Amino acid sequence: MRRVKGRYFLLDRIKCMNIPRPPSPSLPARQRGAIAVMFAVAALTLLSMAGLVLDLAQAYNRKLELQTLADAVALAAARELNGTASGVANAVSTAATTAAGFRYQYNRTPVPWSAAALRFAAAPGTTDSGWSDAAGAAAAPAAMLYAKVDTGALDSALGSIATLFWRAAGNVPATLRVAGRAVAGRLTIPVTPLAICAQSATPAAARANSANPAYNELVEFGFRRGVGYNLMNLNPNGATPENFLIDPLSAPGVAGAPGNFAISVVAPFVCAGTMLMPGVTGGTLNVQRNFPLASLYQQLNSRFDLYTTGSGCLPEPAPPDRNIKQYLFSSITWMSPAAAAQSAASWTSGGVKLWTRADPLPGDASNTAAQYGPLWAYAKAVPYSAYTASPVEPAAGYSAFGTSAWSSLYTPGPPAASGYPAATGSATPYSSGAGSNFLAPAAARQPGLAGRRVLNVALLACPVPAGASATATVLGVGRFFMTVQASTTSIHAEFAGVAPPASLSGTVGLLP
Repeated sequence: MRRVKGRYFLLDRIKCMNIPRPPSPSLPARQRGAIAVMFAVAALTLLSMAGLVLDLAQAYNRKLELQTLADAVALAAARELNGTASGVANAVSTAATTAAGFRYQYNRTPVPWSAAALRFAAAPGTTDSGWSDAAGAAAAPAAMLYAKVDTGALDSALGSIATLFWRAAGNVPATLRVAGRAVAGRLTIPVTPLAICAQSATPAAARANSANPAYNELVEFGFRRGVGYNLMNLNPNGATPENFLIDPLSAPGVAGAPGNFAISVVAPFVCAGTMLMPGVTGGTLNVQRNFPLASLYQQLNSRFDLYTTGSGCLPEPAPPDRNIKQYLFSSITWMSPAAAAQSAASWTSGGVKLWTRADPLPGDASNTAAQYGPLWAYAKAVPYSAYTASPVEPAAGYSAFGTSAWSSLYTPGPPAASGYPAATGSATPYSSGAGSNFLAPAAARQPGLAGRRVLNVALLACPVPAGASATATVLGVGRFFMTVQASTTSIHAEFAGVAPPASLSGTVGLLP
């Protein structure tokens, strides 16, 4: 039944008129094929990109693994370099041990280490040809301060990444090559930015004793072990004192800047007793005449647990010594008669040398016992026969004279060793752990650091060229023990020998 009136009326009228419906829209066959091709291309592109991401992720992870390996091995090797052939050998051994602790391929496969990946050099900026293998480094170890690791020299499988997914998408290499490279070496050296003239250019000589050759004494760069010197009042080439401030930021052979000598710049280095350079030899250092002691003595005295406001010294980077006892000449207990001054009395030889009364050869009738100053607070005199030209002093030190030798070493009118801690062995007043020769730092800063009162001081080849600022050559590094606190005009310190290269390894780190 149809409804004349209602919503179906129009539809019924159309049907009655027999009007055909329009056909449903449809795509031509050619367009349907084009879309299929576009879809295939897009899918292939997406798969290629996914493969690229997966392969590159593998390469990135392998590169990260190899870089971590190179960094660790370079650091481990560089820490062993101490200027000796044994140090190079230790670096090679330590590098192998460190590499053996690593695995790659997501910690699945041991590293195939080879010493071919390890090289040594005197400076980090040298070209590839400037790096030596272990044999070459051992032949000239004193200059070898840096280690370089290049994993590209190891088994090629270590750095090869198969392009399993990416290769399927087109003309791509079958493997990607990655490697880790690192250079590590000294960043600092434990030398105070203070330099004085070597009293002699000779590294080691015998102080002849004509009365008894058994008492021929070792003299190093003109200094006698166990004798105190005022470091601000010496000059082997004139009657006017010569002392210098070192630019602590410019390595040997590198041009410095005047601003590097500013008190605010050098003060932290004086506190810590370090400089921001790998060594002090191998080129000329930048120096400024007249060490500004009046502005820097407080920094030196941090070693005695004195941290003056404004000095910039803090106990963390610049701890006190573990024994801060001052050995004042008027109160020391191990010499008779007592010394007349804190260090050996000044002595001018013909107006051309500013030396001390400890310098004339035995038999000088003008010397007296009191003119030697306090003796052997930290170090003892050494027979020349005990000296060897090895770059490393024995760990136990050279065999030293006993106090019975004082009558032959310090003449005429020699002092007597009255109450000295021990006649033989290594015991000295400073090495005491208790008693009248020992004083600990404040409880908050204990235990302190043994040997902090020893200043490593550059010994220059003098005369240094004229001028307020100049360049100077370092002959060696002397070790000087501060017997008392520094003042605005003096640093009284006892010579304790030459610092061997092995003892001058400061902070080691990775370089860019």
